[in-house]
Amino acid sequence: MALPALRGCCSRPPTLLSRVLRTEWGVISRLTNRNVAPVTLVPSMVRVFSANRDGRSNKQTQKVVVVGIPNPFIWFRTRIYYFLIRAYFDKEFNIEDFTDGAKQAFSHVSSLLSQCQFEALEGLVAKDLIGKLEEKCALLPAGHREALSAEPEEIMYTTPGDVGIYYDDSGRKFVSILMRFWYLTSAKLPDESLDGTRVFQVAIGGKGEAETKRLLTANYEFQREFTQGVQPDWTITKIEHSKLLD
Repeated sequence: MALPALRGCCSRPPTLLSRVLRTEWGVISRLTNRNVAPVTLVPSMVRVFSANRDGRSNKQTQKVVVVGIPNPFIWFRTRIYYFLIRAYFDKEFNIEDFTDGAKQAFSHVSSLLSQCQFEALEGLVAKDLIGKLEEKCALLPAGHREALSAEPEEIMYTTPGDVGIYYDDSGRKFVSILMRFWYLTSAKLPDESLDGTRVFQVAIGGKGEAETKRLLTANYEFQREFTQGVQPDWTITKIEHSKLLD
């Protein structure tokens, strides 16, 4: 089983990110970009009001808005890598479609991790990484495991970070893209265990007690081998949840 995808032209039914890139073989040189693109986040609370018949405003909803401000130099450099991917690997590569697929993969895999369904990760996550994740998750308290899960509607911001194009000594060709995610969780976590995270009081519908949510971050690296004859599947080779699963 491979990661679900958005689109593709595989002979077998495509799965999560496999449809994102279509195979176009070419010649590459050794290129790497091993620095994660820094992003300045501006999280804020937005209150939405509605007017009653008497003209008075009534608060209805309250939500978190996260705005990302990427480093211009890193942004330009990653665009060069996207051009090289289109030129030598996949002429239909699109970072917007890739990001959408990566968000789906992140939500699905993080949910499996939270539920400790490690067998279900086979084919989605690199084999050597699954064993390490199982060991780390076994040591996490229940609240921390719950906080690993990111529902699609709770993912506030997503951005590409590290992009790599390289080959090994045997001539196998690889592309890797590190994706960074910011997401909200309502899991019960002790304040001292997640120092540095942002806490929000989110009121739903303007009634009842406000729900406390934390803004957490996660890094997932997606890798695909572009050697001719290899199945066009993306595999997650790195998983980090800041303050939870480093």
